[in-house]
Amino acid sequence: MKYVRLLVAVVGTLAAGAAIGWYVWDQNTGGLPDGFASGNGRIEAEQIDIATRTPGRIDRILAKEGDLIEAGQVLAVMDTRELEAQLARAQADVASAESRIEEVKALIAQREAELALAEEEYARAVQLAERGVTSRAVADQQEARQATSRAALNATTAQLHTAERGVEAAAALVQLYEAQIADATLTAPVMGRVLYRLAQPGEVLGGGGRVVTMLDLSNVYMEMFLPADQAMLTGIGAEARVRLDSIPYAIPAFVSFVSPEAQFTPRTVETAEERADLMFRVKVLVPEELVLQNIELVRTGLRGMAYVRLAGAEGLPWPADYVGQPIPTAAPDASGTE
Repeated sequence: MKYVRLLVAVVGTLAAGAAIGWYVWDQNTGGLPDGFASGNGRIEAEQIDIATRTPGRIDRILAKEGDLIEAGQVLAVMDTRELEAQLARAQADVASAESRIEEVKALIAQREAELALAEEEYARAVQLAERGVTSRAVADQQEARQATSRAALNATTAQLHTAERGVEAAAALVQLYEAQIADATLTAPVMGRVLYRLAQPGEVLGGGGRVVTMLDLSNVYMEMFLPADQAMLTGIGAEARVRLDSIPYAIPAFVSFVSPEAQFTPRTVETAEERADLMFRVKVLVPEELVLQNIELVRTGLRGMAYVRLAGAEGLPWPADYVGQPIPTAAPDASGTE
């Protein structure tokens, strides 16, 4: 009887060891056939902070937390009364500088006429001096007058250049204030969903003050970690699938990033053996058109598994027992008919 109990204990120990070994093997390989790799992760999307460019007071906020927003949609508007006053002043400066240009141009025309007259009188004085009608001193006086008129013309021409630079400087201020007024309207750079509303109307924010945080739903992905032997066979653009814990379907995806350097695996990886190794971070991206088709169902933070097809396994079918069935193209009718 003692030997029977010993035999039962040995068999039980071996069975337990085999079960543990199978579990470790299954977790490390995902139970997948050769040519596929898997890793756990969660659905993520890039966060974008919508912030002010210049200091100012918030006039109104047009987005609420949870709102689905389109690219270019107005999210908030800053108070621009001070900027509009500065813009009006800069526009007036432009008009004044342009008027100054017209005045200088008229003065240039006058200086050109004076120079032309001085040149004619000098030429006449030289001829009369050569014939002895007038003295050489008169010709010298006309020559000095001619030089004075030419210098006055050159000075007035320089004033014109200065006035033109003044117009350019005033116009640059106009463009600056117009750009600041345009920046006072905060818009969504991409299609997404409002995650946080960080300010309220009436608050005064400094430059770079955050008003809204949104999720970029054009960039929905899952990150996982693969060991070196599998990462070396994972190419950018490789076919992938995402299987969430909450739905039984396989979501088509593709590999958009493979880290060029190894790192210690974070504790989100399930097995201790994997956490002890250096791994490579892999990002699996869900196509934007698929996200748009199911935009109301997209939720970040959902956990699941990501699967990738390794190089050399292009002709193998996806293992449905582990990945699941492909996501349906349309939801079935509630009545059960199509």
